[in-house]
Amino acid sequence: MADAGSAPRELECVVPILNVSDFACSMGYFVAQLGFTKQWDWGGDPPTSGSVARDGIEIFLCVDGQGQPGTWMSIFVRDVDALHAELVGHGATIRSPPTDESWGMREMHVVDPDGHAIRFGTATHD
Repeated sequence: MADAGSAPRELECVVPILNVSDFACSMGYFVAQLGFTKQWDWGGDPPTSGSVARDGIEIFLCVDGQGQPGTWMSIFVRDVDALHAELVGHGATIRSPPTDESWGMREMHVVDPDGHAIRFGTATHD
């Protein structure tokens, strides 16, 4: 617990950890189909964990050690329709195309090789 005279701690970011069954396959999918960049890998030959990033969003990939299969994430974007066109062009697995939702978002759902779902969305109101 911080003492009364110290500044409050600020949270800096959150990095989801996805449990993957095949690190090379998952890394390849996030890079080639979703447009992320490989940041690092670790754990031997072949690697068993690593990180991808895109536009300030970072995701860890870990073989059978952390996280649970079928995790859902929500990532907010400026233009979900433009991202949809890009991802379709790269062969991403789109579970549902951009759709206006009743909660004020236009969202599409994308899945990775392990069934993790990413909800990419753009607010439909100011």
